[in-house]
Amino acid sequence: MNRVFDLLDHQIERHPQQSAVCIRDPQGNWKPYSCQDIAETAKKAACGLLKLGLKPGDTVALVSYKNRPEWLIMDFAIQMAGMVSIPLYPTISIREYQYILDEAEVKAAFCGGLDLYEKLTEAQRESPSLQQVYAFDKHPERPHWESIFDETRQSELEKIKGSLTGDDLLTIIYTSGTTGNPKGVMLTHNNIMHVVRTTSDLVPIGAGEKTISFLPMCHIYERAVSFAYYYKGCSVHYCGTDNLSGPDGDLAAVRPVGFTTVPRLLEKVYEAIYNKGLALTGVKRNLFFWALSLTDDFELDKERSFSERLKWKLADRLIFSKWREALGGNLRVIFTGAAPCPVKILRVFCAAGIQIREGYGLTETSPTLTMNTYNPGGAMLGTVGSTVEGVELLIDDSSGDYQPGEGEILARGPNVMSGYYKKPEINREVFKDIDGKTWFCTGDIGKMIQGPGGLDFLKITDRKKELLKTSGGKYVAPAPIENRFREDFLVEQIMVVGDKRKFVSALIVPAEEALKSWCLHKELGWTTLPEMITDEKVIAKYQKIIDRLNPEFSHIEQIKAFRLIPDPWLPIHEDHSEAELTPTLKLKRRVIRKKFAREIDEIYASG
Repeated sequence: MNRVFDLLDHQIERHPQQSAVCIRDPQGNWKPYSCQDIAETAKKAACGLLKLGLKPGDTVALVSYKNRPEWLIMDFAIQMAGMVSIPLYPTISIREYQYILDEAEVKAAFCGGLDLYEKLTEAQRESPSLQQVYAFDKHPERPHWESIFDETRQSELEKIKGSLTGDDLLTIIYTSGTTGNPKGVMLTHNNIMHVVRTTSDLVPIGAGEKTISFLPMCHIYERAVSFAYYYKGCSVHYCGTDNLSGPDGDLAAVRPVGFTTVPRLLEKVYEAIYNKGLALTGVKRNLFFWALSLTDDFELDKERSFSERLKWKLADRLIFSKWREALGGNLRVIFTGAAPCPVKILRVFCAAGIQIREGYGLTETSPTLTMNTYNPGGAMLGTVGSTVEGVELLIDDSSGDYQPGEGEILARGPNVMSGYYKKPEINREVFKDIDGKTWFCTGDIGKMIQGPGGLDFLKITDRKKELLKTSGGKYVAPAPIENRFREDFLVEQIMVVGDKRKFVSALIVPAEEALKSWCLHKELGWTTLPEMITDEKVIAKYQKIIDRLNPEFSHIEQIKAFRLIPDPWLPIHEDHSEAELTPTLKLKRRVIRKKFAREIDEIYASG
């Protein structure tokens, strides 16, 4: 089994599921799709693509706001027809759509959300290759995706399937990027199937067990995980982040055993828990913060004394068990990736019996390079895990001013991309030959750390292109500083600045609800966030946070000044102004520096 669409037959033969994927219908009821339903519908859609006149090698785009069975079915259909899928983020601009559609010469597109249909048809005017656009949602004036279904080309389809190998191109995924035009990452069937096979055994979820999926399928992270779920025969429930929590939310309804997420969602859950604790009074408040204090020195696989076990058992019964129940009560697997997760968040959740594991990879590596696992000794907080089977890493310190043991992370393995689409000059830059081996340059800086059990774990320290260099010639890595400060419940977002400046400073977006709770506790009259960030007591509170955490860093790395910013940084704005975050919620540092140039200049004018 070396082609992704082989997963269809694999699940039917090994783990047949009546609820392979599920989604809520308009009435709010869960509608199941069996693995047989998905396979048969995918074949009809694949034949339909051939009926449209598309040929193997042609490109087909997919875009949707939320994950849905139609997306998965069309993904399999495109694969079986020997075509190449182009997943698109729903939040990018029409200009970016046009760029991708033109470069990839997309022939047809399928979308969920009628406004996305409008967006694609507008882009189509400047993209002559795009011939047809179909909607997943029914509308009398929009071509529906089912209209292409065909069953007369089965023999042609089987012939195409038989000719495909694991080396064939599966998808071109355009990276969001923080600067410039997006780059198309070319991934083969083998690239993705290597990750599916090697990581599936590391995930303690069995056939028939329930998972939820809400991260966008257009990103390789959730897409590869979805294929792994299919490989293991899990039951996947598609949902959005707008209805996860609460007694009527998807977590309570599905009671999943696992899901994947990004750090920002975990941070928001922690903020909500912390704010509830602040609202308590008397004994309940004291118990809450006593239990929370126990997590400060939590480590995985740590042996506890008899008295410690008693304290933890009491804390679990009174506090932590309620947290787990609020997340469905059944969770044993949460994987986080796409961005660094603050260690404080990992420590709190793991201590509370909500086991989170962090991994690392890139779109260019399909994506997984390293994972923290659930095996004894297989995880280490503060790292992104050890290498998965077949992957080699090299810490390259040959260029750059790195700390001892640090360097750029280079990777090689069966999951590494074949290259960027139509970008030979960039391909020459990102692939490096060392001692007869070709390595992919990740652009991330890291070091290897030996864990208590003897395994080597990778610790990410920064992005190569994000290193700051002060006017004094000292290099500063902003990411570790930002990650540490984001552990404070009052800090929603933060960006460290200081490139070519005489000292390091920061722009801080307060966590509004947490700040409101703090103000009420301190009997400060709350008005609006823009007004409150000018209050001397609020500014003094954030200065205390900086004073408390600064000693953890070297003198050069310490934040000497800051400005509070009232509006959160977002991946999309309704007025279509330039967003501060990528679709995967990474900081667009250039954009933020430009938007807040006045505030930054004021910091250094007064410093």
